Amino acid sequence: MEDFYRIKRLPPYVFNQVIELKAEARRRGEDIIDFGMGNPDQATPQHIVDKMVEAVQNPRNHRYSASKGIYKLRLAIVDWYKRHYDVDLDPDTEAVATIGSKEGISHLAMAIIAPGDVVFVPNPTYPIHAYSVVIAGGDLISIPLYPGVDFFDELMKAVKVSWPKPKLLILNFPHNPTTEVVDLEFFVKIVDFAKEHDMMVVHDLAYADIVFDGYKAPSILEVPGAKDLAVEFYTLSKSYNMPGWRVGFAVGNKRMIGALTRIKSYLDYGMFQPIQIAGIIALNGPQECVEEVRLMYKNRRDVLAESFTKAGWEIGKPKATMFMWGKIPESLNMKSLEFSKFMLEKAGVAVSPGVGFGEYGDDYVRLALVENEHRIRQASRGIRKALEGIL
Repeated sequence: MEDFYRIKRLPPYVFNQVIELKAEARRRGEDIIDFGMGNPDQATPQHIVDKMVEAVQNPRNHRYSASKGIYKLRLAIVDWYKRHYDVDLDPDTEAVATIGSKEGISHLAMAIIAPGDVVFVPNPTYPIHAYSVVIAGGDLISIPLYPGVDFFDELMKAVKVSWPKPKLLILNFPHNPTTEVVDLEFFVKIVDFAKEHDMMVVHDLAYADIVFDGYKAPSILEVPGAKDLAVEFYTLSKSYNMPGWRVGFAVGNKRMIGALTRIKSYLDYGMFQPIQIAGIIALNGPQECVEEVRLMYKNRRDVLAESFTKAGWEIGKPKATMFMWGKIPESLNMKSLEFSKFMLEKAGVAVSPGVGFGEYGDDYVRLALVENEHRIRQASRGIRKALEGIL
């Protein structure tokens, strides 16, 4: 396998070390409280499931579908954007359904990046944002994104020393894993920066609805002129508890959407049509379920922050996402992989090492809010004992 060109370009999967230790512990019968993977633990809303079951009964939905998504789904996508952001989009040329946002981002990279093209990506970042560039043969330039660093200053430094000039900037706000949030003015500056330097922008808006304390996540497409150079991805995985359904979409710049649509036409026949029909119901149907999801994550966030702080590990409350970005206590003198192993072995708690998201994340670990409040409090008791035994 080491001889395959694209496989050789991929770094070792850091998370595997923790995943294997977690599996070994469970085989020994240990109870592991798992904050590792951002895999929603609640059921998909019943009205969406019911529509899926109904659509499955119709044999016409068993045939090949459309790789870019059936028209009614694309219409639901652009209507959703109009309601949420007052952004007008053409369902034929400015929207494409994807098999989850991860598939869409990776295939868009293959469609628009040539070997040697320079791409700016924040560091730390969700792995596919960086690895899609690597797989496509592009040259990845990491832009530091951590407390005390001005992201725009780092962008300006990078663009001055980059040759060839960057072709693409990939962003994700609210941010996974750091939970950082931005306002609309941030995207105004990003659009101006991209126009000045003749760059495209991809923005991953996966956590648009998972927001707290009065914060509203903006869309880059709200900025006048953004459609000249940007596309935005969204997924139903988190907001509608549909992670396994693999429903996402991209909207925005016609040229980029056209490239993604065309490459997908060679690679897939789209989602199973009943899933697309269920996706229409999710976007157009009752939205109380989204508010319930948001409130659930807010409550879990509050319980985790408060109980972990009492246990001796202070973690702040983020304004968005389904994650917590926990700084490793300096007194432990550990980096993220060692700390993740320590948490697993001594506290029975699984977390994701920050280095798996990039070298600038090595002083942190990510915790996904996928355990209920009782289990979160149970985890805090294990953490208290673990820290008492070492501090």
